[in-house]
Amino acid sequence: MGRLAGKVAFITGGARGQGRAHAVRFV
Repeated sequence: MGRLAGKVAFITGGARGQGRAHAVRFV
């Protein structure tokens, strides 16, 4: 789960708008 959290954080940081939506969809 730690790895996933890091990935989500990276995506969110990379693109706040779309990145966040994708991160939420991933989870």
